[in-house]
Amino acid sequence: MARLSYIDHRADPGAWAKELGISRAAVDLYLASEVIDLHIDSFIWTRVFGYDLCERHDRGLLGAHFYSQVDFPRILEAQVSGATWVITTNPCRVASERRAVFRENLARIREEFARVPEQFALVETVAQYRAARAAGKHAAFLGIQGGNALEMDDVLAEIPGQAILRSTVVHLTSSAFGATSAPLKRGVSGLTDKGREHIARLNERRIFVDLAHISREGFWDAVRVSDKSQPLLVTHTGVTGVHDHWRNLDDDQLKAIADSGGTIGVMYEASFLGDPKFGGRASSIVD
Repeated sequence: MARLSYIDHRADPGAWAKELGISRAAVDLYLASEVIDLHIDSFIWTRVFGYDLCERHDRGLLGAHFYSQVDFPRILEAQVSGATWVITTNPCRVASERRAVFRENLARIREEFARVPEQFALVETVAQYRAARAAGKHAAFLGIQGGNALEMDDVLAEIPGQAILRSTVVHLTSSAFGATSAPLKRGVSGLTDKGREHIARLNERRIFVDLAHISREGFWDAVRVSDKSQPLLVTHTGVTGVHDHWRNLDDDQLKAIADSGGTIGVMYEASFLGDPKFGGRASSIVD
């Protein structure tokens, strides 16, 4: 069991407010709220560089713009109640290798949370989330970034129970399922027949369909074919009404997700807000 070093700000909310330069009332409201991050990508760096999630890291050489993403101590220090921690698919890996690699990654990320059972709980349902929170733990769901991890037809069937909360259909590259919103997309502009079948399988397993990163044509294809009784998600995106960007959603797309009963996670990523890539401003978030 790993020992985590962090400051528990619940012990002195006034000192935390002073450190942040905000009101005590703001801190009290925050601590009384459920704070859920829909998309945490830190496990990429654990896989690639051996990034120890149990260590409290600083912002790194690039000011956390690329690596040095959130770790277990900083999640606790920030009092983030729950999150979806994701397994991101390597788009360069050939399809025949993805089943074994995904299986290994699913086992490994579960092992990471098994190191910190006193402060973290892997959860699959709302009831489990509430039980974890009642025990004072961070509730961790698991998700998939890049549905091409599941391109082999039987991979989805191998996932135990509700171990995966949600999956994006594509990521930064197009796949056998359909087209990305990224500028370098080639070939199909929307969902393929295999992509439509994949959404049907996600619906059967009651795994949320996450439409982050998908092309606009693919977005509307997915809205049309998805089970209307299940909400759609876009877990990390921006809004075109703020700034026109290939990763942002327009008003019609926002309304479609809302009409499904789903949720949109808005990212304060500098370029999504119209700021320079390495020059994001708090004032842009407020605007």
